[in-house]
Amino acid sequence: MAAFPPLDALPPAAPVQQLHHFAYKARDAEETRHFYEDILGLPLYHIIQSDYVPSTGEYCPYTHFFFRLQDGSFIAFFDLGDDVAAAPSPNTPAWVNHIAFRVNTVEELENTKLRLQAHGIEVLGVTDHHIFKSIYFFDPNGIRLELSAQLADAVQMEKDSTTAHARLAEWTARKQQWRRERADGKTGETLKPQSNDRPEFAPGKTKA
Repeated sequence: MAAFPPLDALPPAAPVQQLHHFAYKARDAEETRHFYEDILGLPLYHIIQSDYVPSTGEYCPYTHFFFRLQDGSFIAFFDLGDDVAAAPSPNTPAWVNHIAFRVNTVEELENTKLRLQAHGIEVLGVTDHHIFKSIYFFDPNGIRLELSAQLADAVQMEKDSTTAHARLAEWTARKQQWRRERADGKTGETLKPQSNDRPEFAPGKTKA
């Protein structure tokens, strides 16, 4: 068992600055984009696609897409390629629905992880997502929480926003083809993304 300093000697809690992203499962990426971007006016800003979950190493292909709020925070969704709406059921992996909060630095993430573990709370991470680093844990209600420290600057995020619509359109076109094949009995598999932004989490790779 790891040794921790006395509770009164722990580093101070990291000041939680703002929401980084609030994530839910989406039945369909384009349907969700239409609601949030076209109706509510929140711009589609970033997409992450992978076969493996960075924090757990679990195999579950996903397209993860973000809508930007005015303060720079995001509401985000996962399209798992199964066309199933979110429900309190085992069809949604525990890592999908979560609330993320932003702190200033990776050091603050590490300090917070130490504080949480010293209080008996299990923490995953620090996990490298390229554009940010995170730790993960559950609150007493079973809600998965994430603390994130941003790594990418505004220039990189703006660059990503210029390709988001094209990537989502490609996903949507492939999903329409998949639906036709599924209706014809030609496939029983869920749809995988057309690209893998996280190849380092393939089998045999060390996860953070």
